[in-house]
Amino acid sequence: MMRGASNWAVAVRKPDGDIAEVHQPIKSPMARHWVFRLPVIRGVVALGESLSIGFRALAISASYAAAEEAKEGEESEEVNTELTRTQLIFAFAIAIGFALLLFKVSPALITDWIGIQAGWFVIVEGAIRVTIFVLYLFLISLFPDLRRVFQYHAAEHKAINAYEAGEELKPEIVQRFSLIHPRCGTAFLLWVMVIAIFVFAFFGRPSWYWLIVTRIVLLPVIAGIAYELIRFAGKHQDNRILTSLLAPGMWLQRLTTREPSLDQIEVSIRALKEVLVLEINDPNERKVEVMA
Repeated sequence: MMRGASNWAVAVRKPDGDIAEVHQPIKSPMARHWVFRLPVIRGVVALGESLSIGFRALAISASYAAAEEAKEGEESEEVNTELTRTQLIFAFAIAIGFALLLFKVSPALITDWIGIQAGWFVIVEGAIRVTIFVLYLFLISLFPDLRRVFQYHAAEHKAINAYEAGEELKPEIVQRFSLIHPRCGTAFLLWVMVIAIFVFAFFGRPSWYWLIVTRIVLLPVIAGIAYELIRFAGKHQDNRILTSLLAPGMWLQRLTTREPSLDQIEVSIRALKEVLVLEINDPNERKVEVMA
């Protein structure tokens, strides 16, 4: 899946070898009102849009897979393979709830349970949160089924790196580029956890119920700050200080990327080219920027 400023596209390799493409416009609130383009606020809006687009892209991919399975073992004349809006919302809610419970609420309650004093509370909580996050990524990286997901993730990075370097978008050329990218969502999530330490420091060690409330309510603010940092770093990749500062997030991408095949890179190139065509032909766009 590739996303531009005004459009996004997803390319799917079907079992028969063909590549299917789906693209849709992005109707962002940032285009309608200047308030949503303010620093930090735009990060919150972008995060919500990215989550929504990500789940829709997964739904499209799942629909193609379900259609192929239905074709192979079809017993009835008509098989419904489309994911309904209710199913999508339910899956979205479960995923967000699980993430909040595992990465936000649990570290705070664990730190409160072991009795860490106020001065060290947010530091220990942050360390526990990052440890859980890294351990989670490591464990899911062991699943064979997720290996292909991580390969496609790397293929996206390689394609964008090649495009930003001004190289021709051919699989053999794109393959030579790094599978790491500074605007990756993995690096973003790590910085959400690091920035949370500084934000939560203002609250010390509140009661357990306020712990839960602050960790959930302040997440959009923290995500907005992290977005600004990643966005700034993406535009100043030649800055050594920034490169050093963002290095842990880049290292962490080694857990969520795997070297892709040329066939997988071909799929990422197809999605990228689709977005580039849409963005260039959009009269409201002056600059093409594709998000990793």
